[in-house]
Amino acid sequence: MKSQKGITLTSLTVYIIVMTIVISVVAFISTYFYKNVDSLSNDINPLTEYTKFNSFFSDEVNHNNIKILECKENYVAFDNGVQYTFVLENKAIYRNQIKIAEDIEMCKFEYTMKNAKDVITVTMKLGNDTKTVDYTLKK
Repeated sequence: MKSQKGITLTSLTVYIIVMTIVISVVAFISTYFYKNVDSLSNDINPLTEYTKFNSFFSDEVNHNNIKILECKENYVAFDNGVQYTFVLENKAIYRNQIKIAEDIEMCKFEYTMKNAKDVITVTMKLGNDTKTVDYTLKK
C-alpha cells in the first residue's frame, strides 16, 4: 500500500475551528485592554493639566518681594508683569498670552491675608475632581 501524506478534511476543519477560537480570544483580550487604557488616560489627563498649572504658579509666587496688583475671580496680576487668566470659553488657563493648562472646567482666584501674609487661594474643577490650594507669597 502507498503511504498517504497530506491533510484530511477532518483535520483541516479542526485547525480552522482552533484558529477561530484563538483569534476570538486575542480579539477579546485586546479590546478589553484598549478600553482600560482609554479609561486610564482620561483619568490622568486632568491631573497632568493641574500639575502644569501648579508648577508655573508655584514658581511665580515663590519669587522674592512679588506683589499682587489685582486679583479678580478669573484672573490674578502680579507686579512683575505676569497675569494668570482663566478663559471659560476655551476651558484653559493662560500665563499672559500662553496657554499653560487646558480642559479646566472652572478656576477661581481669591486674594486674602492670613497671619499678615498675602495668600492666593486657587480653586479648580478638573473633570469630577475639585482642588483648592492656598499659595502664600514670599516677602
